[in-house]
This record gives sequence, structure tokens and C-alpha cells, in this order.
Amino acid sequence: MMNEETIMGDKVLGNVCLDNKFLDPVEFKRQGYMIIDFLSDYYARVHEYPILSQVEPGYLARHLSSSAPREGEPLENLLEDVTKFIIPGLTHWQSPGFFGYFPSSLSAATVLGESLSAGFSVVSFNWQSAPAATELEHLVMDWLAQAMGLPEHFLFSGSGGGVILGSTCEAIVCTLVAVRDQVLAERGRISLEKLVVYCSDQTHCSLQKAARIVGINPNNVRVLRTTMETAMGLSPTLLRETIEADVDSGHIPLYLCATIGTTSTTAVDPVLPLCKIAKEYGIWVHVDAAYAGATLICPEYRGFSAGIEFANSFSFNAHKWFLCTPAGCCCLWVKDQEALTRSLSMEADYLRNAPSDSKRVIDYKDWQIPLSRRFNSLRVWLVLSSYGIEGLQNHIRNHVRLAKIFEGLVEEDERFKVVCPRYFALVCFRLLHPCLAKRANGHATENGQLVSNIRCAEIGHSFSNGHAGDKGHSVSHSHAGKSCYSTSNGHTAANSHAAADDIMTPYASKGGGGGEEINKLNQKLVQSINESGRVFLTHAMIEGNYILRFAVGTTTTKESDVRMAWEVVQENASRLLLK
Repeated sequence: MMNEETIMGDKVLGNVCLDNKFLDPVEFKRQGYMIIDFLSDYYARVHEYPILSQVEPGYLARHLSSSAPREGEPLENLLEDVTKFIIPGLTHWQSPGFFGYFPSSLSAATVLGESLSAGFSVVSFNWQSAPAATELEHLVMDWLAQAMGLPEHFLFSGSGGGVILGSTCEAIVCTLVAVRDQVLAERGRISLEKLVVYCSDQTHCSLQKAARIVGINPNNVRVLRTTMETAMGLSPTLLRETIEADVDSGHIPLYLCATIGTTSTTAVDPVLPLCKIAKEYGIWVHVDAAYAGATLICPEYRGFSAGIEFANSFSFNAHKWFLCTPAGCCCLWVKDQEALTRSLSMEADYLRNAPSDSKRVIDYKDWQIPLSRRFNSLRVWLVLSSYGIEGLQNHIRNHVRLAKIFEGLVEEDERFKVVCPRYFALVCFRLLHPCLAKRANGHATENGQLVSNIRCAEIGHSFSNGHAGDKGHSVSHSHAGKSCYSTSNGHTAANSHAAADDIMTPYASKGGGGGEEINKLNQKLVQSINESGRVFLTHAMIEGNYILRFAVGTTTTKESDVRMAWEVVQENASRLLLK
């Protein structure tokens, strides 16, 4: 039984005095200043740390206790531990020499917005639980849609609307569930095994994970092959032939994920012709622009999204290139909000309230998988309000400018080759074997193969000055021609390649060739660059070729950092080639 002292109140629990130290305003203010000072010093010195952590797996267990402390410690002591033990175990994404993966662009507005969100600590599952959180999300999702030139039906003033989710995988799961339930309601639950999902071999792996989660047979995920001949974009011809084969075999085409800016090379699928084919078969089209969607705030990049008005849903990650870090800020828009809420709505008596019953408000619990949700719209609102559309446009354009500088440096060195079109701020390149590399009028020759034109008849993009989307350049779309492809389910298509405008570029149709020896050379190059601690790059495999990815996007990166990075690449390449 509880004794009298135990139940006396908030000051005494047995013989222990409980002062309210968990949220004392004075102490909170003192510690808050300490954290801000600590982070400010970190940002000022981040360039001094090796970008890639030098620790070994399991290092932290040797420095921190294996069990939680019996008594608490002052924040000053804990920050010392952070300095000694946590920072050495970080890969420093905010270092100006970080060019790996895709960016996690940081801004003061998003750090402070995240602090405000945590400080308010609201749980906005429905309008009543946090009216401002709900209405601010409604507002900023419409702001973003308008700023990015999205179709009117993706706005709340149309038939759709937007929601902030945690990840692209979550966005795909939610939209897959919506169309799955729609089709099964018409054809019966027994049809689940017949549903088919379509994507390319460049689509992010989260699509296949999402399909498994919603019950799609893994054998019914059609991963369609792409090639350098179409700049790694998904072939509409191949999609149609694969769909027709599925229909003939009694399957039900369900969902297509098209990508604007794939992870490996930022390839762009031709959204317009893909959507037109999908419409013929009643397929839900989701456009994943996790990385490159940020560029749509700049009008000169909107050619890449031509046809998005025919898509059912669209998403991009504001926590990548849009200054809305940390992760967990995926913006999803749908054309028909009722398709989403029919599948995701949940009702319980303890959630009922008059505003929700009135149907005059949005309850975002019905737009997502979990019930609870964070106040993510606050940081998005702060970023948009602090920097404005023009500030964000300058942010994107500057990084594209820096990537273009790096691309030019690569092209000037005959030992290297740019292997994929640079659409945004990612440069894909590789080191050539010294006995294979020659330059002739700006074109490399390898094993007698002239590196010349890429035919983009299938992908349907045409560019001015050899690059799409640069400020002042135009982006247009066309579609013609066919090629030879294979699919994961064994369907094949062999067709004549019709003529289309050639794009004169220094990109090899096979990514540079040279086989396993050159792949190992480039793998060693990435390793030695990253071990330098000054620069961090990542890689991708394209048609069996190991390529280096140079992704510009860190907020603090300047032109001098890009040129320094190229010097590091050259220095390490020279050492490797001398061995």
C-alpha cells in the first residue's frame, strides 16, 4: 500500500525531494544558450574534422557506461562527452567538403524551427489537438505547391491537398494502400495476388519495400531495365509492352512509380508519356522527386515535371536540398484526398470531437500511417518565411553553378570522364585507365569505342547547350523511337530505334567501359579520397560500371571547396596511376 508520504503531492516522494528541474524556465534558458553556443562553435569548426568518421565499429561502448547512470550529471559534463566521444563518431554532413549521397542542407531557420516544435511539444493528430499545427501544414503545403508550379488539383482549393510525412517510403505506402483498396473494392480481396507494380531499375529501393508492406507479391513488382541510351530513364515503350503482357496473363496493373532525379545518377523518367500509358490501364502514377523536386521552385527546371498534371500523387523530401533538415520532412500531394483518407482513416470514441464531426477541418491522422505526428510544418514555414522564394531559388542555382564548375574541371582532365548527363547538382564521373584514355575533339576513346552521342529518343528530353535546367536554358520533352530492353519478370521487347535529335555530349554509351580492372581502380580512388578526411564522395553502379558521385548541396560549400575537392581527386588519382 502507498504510505502517506508517497501521496502527499509533487514535492515529496518517500524521503526524496523532487524539485521541478525537468522544465525549470531559468535553467532551461541557461542550458539552451549552452546548446546554441556549442552548435555555433561546431559549425565554425566543422571543416577541421575528418569528414568521414575514423572510428571502428563498437567504439562507443568502450567509452560510455553499459548501463544508465543512477544519478544525473550536469549538462556541462555531458557536452564534454559529446565532444570527446560523439563528434569523433560522426560523418560530418555539414562539412563544406561533404559531396556524398544527396545533401542534407541545413539552415538556421530549420534548426530553430525544430527547437520551437520540440519546445511546444504538441501532438497534432487531429485539428482539435493542435489547431495551429494543422492549419499551418495546410497553408505551407499550398504555398509549396504554388511555388513549385504544381497543378491546381494538388492544392486544397482543388480536389487534393498535401501532407508532411516522414519519408518517401511512407508516401509510397500511403498511396499504394489507397489504390490497392480502391481496386480490391471493385474486384474483390481475392485479386490481391494479381496486382502489379511498375518501376525502373533506377527507382529507389523504398518502392519495393513499400510494395511488400502493403501485401503486393514480390514477383509482381516489375523492375524495368534502363540503359545509357535513354540516359537511364524509363522507356515508355517497354512499360506499355510489359503492361500488355501482364494484362494478357490475367494480372491487374496497379501502380507506377516514375522518378524525377534518381538516386544513382539523377536520371529523369519521361513523366508525360508514362502517365498517358498508365491512364489507358487505370494505373495510379506516383512521381517521386525526393531530391530533384526542390529544383521545381526554379521555373527553368519545370520542364522535367512536364506531364505531372496527369499523375495521381507527387512527393519530394524537403529535408534534402530544401533547407528543412533534419530528416522526416517528406511532402506528399495527392490529386484526390478522399482516395487517401478512405484507406487511412481511423475512428475511436476517444478521438471524437465536434470540429472533426463537422467535417470542416482536416485531421491529418487520416492522411498517414501512425496516429501521432510532429509539428513539422513549423520548420517549413520558418524556412519559407525567413528566406523567401528568391532566397531558395538562389540556394538551388548556386549549387547547380558549383556542380557545373566541377563538371568542367573533370572534362578538362583527359584521365577522367563524365559518364552521365548532369541535370541538377550531381556530377557522375570516373577515372579511366591510362592506356585507354585519349582525347579527340572533346571525346574520349576507350578500346576503340568513340564516346559520342547519346540518343534520348526514348526518354524524350532535349536540352540546349548540352545540359538541361541551367538558368537561362530550356527544357523540353518529346518522345519517339524504341529500343531493346528486358524486365525482371522475363518480358522482353526488341524494336527499331527511330531517329531523334542527338545530344552531343562527352558521355560514353556504356559509362566508360574497361571492365573489372577500371572498376577496382575507381573503387580504390573513392576509398583513398574519403580516407583523406578532406572530401567525402559516394559511388553508384551503372550498367556494371563503378562511377563516382559528386553531389553539391551542403549549405556551407563554396567554389573554393569545390576546387579543393577536385585537387584532392586529382592528387589521389595520380598516386593510384603511378602504382
